[in-house]
Amino acid sequence: MGSKLAGVPVAVLGGDDRELVLVPELVRKGADVRVAGISRLAGNRDVQYYDRVEDAVKDARFVILPMSGIDEKGAIRAKYSQYPLVLNQEVMLAFPDESVLITGFARPLLKELAAGRGVKVIEIADMDEIAILNSIPSAEGAIQMAMEATDITLHGSNVLVLGFGRCGITLARMLSAIGARTAVAARKPADLARIREMGLEPLTYPQLQERIGMADIIFNTVPAMVLDRALLQKASKSVYICDIASAPGGTDFTAAEELGIRAELAPGLPGIVAPKTAGQILAQVIPNIILQELANPSSFLNCRR
Repeated sequence: MGSKLAGVPVAVLGGDDRELVLVPELVRKGADVRVAGISRLAGNRDVQYYDRVEDAVKDARFVILPMSGIDEKGAIRAKYSQYPLVLNQEVMLAFPDESVLITGFARPLLKELAAGRGVKVIEIADMDEIAILNSIPSAEGAIQMAMEATDITLHGSNVLVLGFGRCGITLARMLSAIGARTAVAARKPADLARIREMGLEPLTYPQLQERIGMADIIFNTVPAMVLDRALLQKASKSVYICDIASAPGGTDFTAAEELGIRAELAPGLPGIVAPKTAGQILAQVIPNIILQELANPSSFLNCRR
């Protein structure tokens, strides 16, 4: 058994199959792991299992939440919990002083609760080592959804990718490799140049007004309202929209439904389509973050989504 995290108390709260990969790696590195709401680990002698969040976080130096953090009511996603898990002001009182909370991204409520208790929050969803690797299962999952939702092949179809960030780049590359006629909308001149260099069709967002009607499938990666009602009215009624941006996405889903356009919001695809791979990514990155914090507790790694 490794000893890099020997004796470091770490609490893992809720989550899904990704945590089933992460927890054993923390144990292997020597951490003192306690979990809440992961019933599949209840009989594991290497971890301390609790039903209550308060019991799990007591004396924990590091607390790990799912990538989704908590919702606007404080609920923690917990696929394998028999009981609802909630993080609220009362629960925060159980956090020890100078504890560190690690999550994918923190909504305003989580930031407020943490600030009120003096708990440091580290957001990892936007770190390159997480986001770039997670773009692979995200892209694969989006392509799978498109294949299942349409009656045409991606090969030879007219596809739009909105956004050229880490996920947009991976998705556009995969679609082109499949044989889709791929156009990518971006804002920065450098991105438009790179899109052209990749052999794809570069589009500015104003050009979507004229180009959207040609699309068979649209993939949105932009976490801001891009596909509004005015633009959707110019789209084909048979177009399929897969929005993989973080909730609430970048599509006016109400307008899409009223216009008879099928549009789906699909955040968090890594944990759905490839939980083992996504868990391995977390198991690689999170222990290093803990080690960095232990070595330099004054550092403030706050990567916001």
